[in-house]
Amino acid sequence: MKARYVILFYLMFIINPVSLVASVGKDKTLNKSLQDYRNSLTAFRLEFGGSRDMPDVKFFLFGMGNRTKLLYKDGVLKNAVTGIELHRWNVVNEIILPPEYTVSLNLADGNHIIIKEDSSAVWISDGKSGIAVEGTKNPVNLPDFEEYRYPLILKVLHHEILINIIDSKPVPNFMVYRKPWRRDGAMMAMCLDITGNINLIKGWALSLKDPFDRNNAGETEADNLGQTLYILSFFTDKNHPLVANILEEAKRFEIVTPTGKYIRGMSDFHEVPVYQTKWLKFGLKSLKLPDDYIIPQSEDDYSALFWWDYKDSYMPGTKDASDRDKYPYLGWACDNFHDVKRSPISNRDYPLTWEIEASQADYKGMSVIDNKYAAAKNSSPHTWHASEVFLYLLKFKK
Repeated sequence: MKARYVILFYLMFIINPVSLVASVGKDKTLNKSLQDYRNSLTAFRLEFGGSRDMPDVKFFLFGMGNRTKLLYKDGVLKNAVTGIELHRWNVVNEIILPPEYTVSLNLADGNHIIIKEDSSAVWISDGKSGIAVEGTKNPVNLPDFEEYRYPLILKVLHHEILINIIDSKPVPNFMVYRKPWRRDGAMMAMCLDITGNINLIKGWALSLKDPFDRNNAGETEADNLGQTLYILSFFTDKNHPLVANILEEAKRFEIVTPTGKYIRGMSDFHEVPVYQTKWLKFGLKSLKLPDDYIIPQSEDDYSALFWWDYKDSYMPGTKDASDRDKYPYLGWACDNFHDVKRSPISNRDYPLTWEIEASQADYKGMSVIDNKYAAAKNSSPHTWHASEVFLYLLKFKK
């Protein structure tokens, strides 16, 4: 049995990318890469909206896409969902390099460990041998974004989106939200399509039976109609049974005027008919369905949050200046609409995104990382925030 185990271990190591072994003992190179990343963050913060203080906790998450979620912190690698400890090392010093999805550890016994995630799995290497962590051998596509001005930051933002896909479900933050939100999921889908990862959420999308996520105190939020149509459009067509249900549900939100009809309902506990109708029109277009809706000419706090189409239909009243600290995705979406640079990212190397004091989040889940996050009611990273920054940066090529 021992011989068979050694052979199996050796074969798994052969499959493991040689870059893992090449990285061992190269702390100087890793530190140079980390400094390059920090220089990029400094330039980015100066160009955009600066930074906001986040808890001073050093950690890194592994498990992008439909992989087992792992947390590294203070020499311990654990399952980030169950909290079960997988490995513990006596660490002298560590280097966490977010753009390379890498943690490098120098141990008290003189050995060196590298934990690294790549497109095929999460690997642990000691310089002589390496092995994939159980439950992580699911493929993801990891572009280098070298054609863009901020490739290292894009890689980290992409990670913060992918890390929050769990069992095919795109959630805002897997530690505090158990269910996907259509609003956040649609923004994630936009990013996943660009990076060739849209199939990671296919199982969830095709399992949908309700036009609404009902996550805000059970409310049937009108913007969910268009978001659900858009999500479905990646995997099916207008004949999917949920599509007919959505079209029927849309009727009860319709407001008919002499100039045409639009929809109006609740989203985030207030009426935002411009935002809701834009989403519905975009969903209909995505599935190549007839569209006889107009965009209403009325004040709408969320008007500028829909920025990638129908941009000529802007109405005042948007949240251009508020909530950038607690709900930074609102500010980033408005900046995307207006092509301005006023919104922040984290002051830490990682994670770069967050949400604070959301009404439906269970912040006890953040204690798996650190009680500082739970006490501050801070979920980091956050996928809507990451998606908005990611999509904004794709506007800037070298």
